[in-house]
Amino acid sequence: MKILIACEESQAVCKAFREKGHEAYSCDVLPCSGGHPEWHIKGDVIPLLEKDWDMIIAFPPCTYLSNAGACRLYPKKGELNQERYKKGLEGKEFFMKFYNAKCDKIVIENPVSSLVFEIPKHSQEIQPYEFGHPFKKKTRLWVKGVPLLKPTEIITENVCSWVNGGSKDNKGNSRKQIGVKHTSLLRSKTFTGIAKAMANQWG
Repeated sequence: MKILIACEESQAVCKAFREKGHEAYSCDVLPCSGGHPEWHIKGDVIPLLEKDWDMIIAFPPCTYLSNAGACRLYPKKGELNQERYKKGLEGKEFFMKFYNAKCDKIVIENPVSSLVFEIPKHSQEIQPYEFGHPFKKKTRLWVKGVPLLKPTEIITENVCSWVNGGSKDNKGNSRKQIGVKHTSLLRSKTFTGIAKAMANQWG
């Protein structure tokens, strides 16, 4: 298959599909860090959606859509941050470009989004600990033309949060686990266990 992996600089998913013999290309405005620039298209992904692809897997930015940023979206109780809301709507518009793309097989990955943006209902939720990684990071998938992703290696012990959520929860109580601290770029990289599961089950 000819596959577009949109908004992916790590090339984790791209390489997993290449290992299965597929013609996969990552695309991002950033240069790739996966070691295979020959499989990477640096630039705007939107024009590429007009080309013929057998499958599109997209990881659109979630900075302004994610429910994790709700505290910034509503800095004061009941008061909407209009600037951040506008950026969130732009993020939704970008998301919908993939959702409505003319391709028989489409997968979109994103975290839980704020309800105010009314993102279409997701198909399933997955966790890294279902694919061999001892971490929690709830991730949603929107899928069309492919089956739901099945867990491959469920870990039940010593599982901690991948994303740092602060030392206290939304009720002011101290968290038992505050997560692993990462830059936003590191937080966005796809776990290799999930990438391999996508290639094995959808490729």
